[in-house]
Amino acid sequence: MSQHGVGPRAVTRSAAFLTAGVLAVTALAGCGSDDPSGKPLAGPDIQPAPRDRISDGGTLRWAVDSVPDTLNTFQSDADATTTRVAQAVLPSMYRMNASGRPERNPDYLESAKVVDTEPKQVVLYKLNQQAVWSDGREIGAADFAAQWRALSGKDTAYWTARNAGYDRIQKIERGDNALEVRVTFSRPYADWRSLFSPLYPKDVMGTPDSFNDGARKKLKVTAGPFTVKKVDTKGEEISLTRNPRWWGEPAKLSEIVLRTVPRDKRASQLAAGTLDLAEIDPSAARRITVAARPHSSSSPLMGPGADRSAADALHSWAVANGSDEDAADEETVARKKLRKAAVKYARQQRALSGFEVRKSLEPAYTQLALNGAEGPLADERVRRAVARALDRKELAQAVLKPLGLPAVPVGSHLALSGQAHYADNSGALGGQDTKEAQALLADAGWVRGGPVKEEKKKDKEKEEAAGPEAEKTDDAGEDNKAHHGPDPAGHLAQDGKQYKTAHQGGVPGAYAPKGTAAPANQEAAPLAKDGKPLTLRFVLPSGPGSQTLRTVADRISRMLERVGIGTEISKVSDESYFKDHIASGQYDLALYSWPATAFPATDARPVYAKPVPAADGSLNVEQNYTRVGTDQVDQLFDEAVATLDEGESRSLIRKADSRIWAAAGSIPLFQRPQLLAARKNLVNTGAFGFGTPVYEDMGFLKKGAKPASGPSAKGSAAP
Repeated sequence: MSQHGVGPRAVTRSAAFLTAGVLAVTALAGCGSDDPSGKPLAGPDIQPAPRDRISDGGTLRWAVDSVPDTLNTFQSDADATTTRVAQAVLPSMYRMNASGRPERNPDYLESAKVVDTEPKQVVLYKLNQQAVWSDGREIGAADFAAQWRALSGKDTAYWTARNAGYDRIQKIERGDNALEVRVTFSRPYADWRSLFSPLYPKDVMGTPDSFNDGARKKLKVTAGPFTVKKVDTKGEEISLTRNPRWWGEPAKLSEIVLRTVPRDKRASQLAAGTLDLAEIDPSAARRITVAARPHSSSSPLMGPGADRSAADALHSWAVANGSDEDAADEETVARKKLRKAAVKYARQQRALSGFEVRKSLEPAYTQLALNGAEGPLADERVRRAVARALDRKELAQAVLKPLGLPAVPVGSHLALSGQAHYADNSGALGGQDTKEAQALLADAGWVRGGPVKEEKKKDKEKEEAAGPEAEKTDDAGEDNKAHHGPDPAGHLAQDGKQYKTAHQGGVPGAYAPKGTAAPANQEAAPLAKDGKPLTLRFVLPSGPGSQTLRTVADRISRMLERVGIGTEISKVSDESYFKDHIASGQYDLALYSWPATAFPATDARPVYAKPVPAADGSLNVEQNYTRVGTDQVDQLFDEAVATLDEGESRSLIRKADSRIWAAAGSIPLFQRPQLLAARKNLVNTGAFGFGTPVYEDMGFLKKGAKPASGPSAKGSAAP
């Protein structure tokens, strides 16, 4: 959505998933039983504790994916670590609670409200009189104005990644006193609460040079509970230390060290005692969970040799003690290595018993993207058929149920359950229905058993376009075979009631009319049209951290097979996955994630905007990597961002989401799991869910103290 989380891994925001994002939205008035926004599917899991039970001092060593290239969140190469640093050291006028809705941050803001709508919208900010930058200067209108000028888009010398919202500001001036800031908008702007979070000092925003280069590797002036002590690029860590000029509750920790540790190394680093907190994958979570259990015969076997049967062990002993000396020597060496590895693993497990897994759901969701620019998926009926073939509940259960998290499919492209704009609009497309999917394909002209022409030359060109690193497999893992569906298709289409929205501006022919004959039952033959088989290229990342995506892709391929759609899985390097395949449109199907946002009218518009031809003849897709969009959706976004009636804006966003579902350019699947390993005595941190971390409250329990039994700490409680 906005640059607050662009990138894949986003889907953290870095290689193929686009994730983390500043969340914020106006509180929903009148939350009653008929409120479609619902509640968050999972709350924060941060081991809350009151401040008087927390030791004063200590260093928190927190694993991150990388030391960022910039500490300026408004630049294109900012990442999730950039955001984490900004949250700890810079002002934000609003922070998110456990429902992904904004709440005023009283450390910086006494109040903020719209004081005029005619002739122009005017927002008056009243700042906390104690709020000062680390150099002693008061936070004020000059900082707001400098950030507006830098991000307005009017001066191209500023290398900004986005200017949404700031481009609607007409002027910023001081109010009746130094603590008041008046922001006048040239056009009405519903998402004004999204602005100035974070807020950088005028020292950073004041000139293009300072903006472009001044905050990449250092932040001399800050205004949070922590300040940036050192960015050690070679040592791959960032050190944050207490801000002596912080006016709020003093930080409990003396220092926070953000240390780069690859995800597949984090369990061993936790065991070695070099980390206190780390986001982990499901396999590491299982390992830590087992380590924390009392040892017993019922504990599952894990580690080196755990998968060896009694017969395997007996065979190994026999070889090691057999008459073949070479084989015996080789087996003896292997047995010694295995014993050594098992001893090391057991030692690590004992160390990991001091940790626990804290889990929630990320403010991000995984989706199936369908490239509608060309090929079979340019036909909306085929995209709809793909969607109707999916059992989204089964996919959510496959990922989330083993982790003990709620396995509920996401019902909106534009918000998540609990957020003000959320409503389950998936009915605009319809649920899983094999017969309907087959009928849609038949209506689109795909015939089972039709003639197929061999096009070796084109196949070769496709392989070259995929790049040398691409590995092609079908969903069973066999190389270079397309997956075709054997399911019978001798059925008629349903009556299309679930497509009522087609009569309200939808595309004619978007569903198969009642009575349309589906293909005959020819199980062994693939679907074909114009001499081409219906085979879709499914591009996936190949890295060790992408196993969950590949598991989901295998299940999707089998679901598509049942309706006659073949898939050819192509595994590519994590580095090239997003840049060279998703963003460039070199795929038919792909899995990646988007961050949730509390401001969908602003942040989601570029993700779903209708692509338009650029001056050079290319297609400007902004962030709409599926290349599927409509004028109607664009208009609904424009109307939603321009009304100051919060109820009307939410209604318009939900209508836009219904239209997005109907176009079937992307299919939301499930909210991403959030798993963190934390030292057991570490409190007020862990899996935050929607909530913004409160860095000054993080710390280690005093000896003998116990955490609170309540739901959360400051800033993370559900409303």
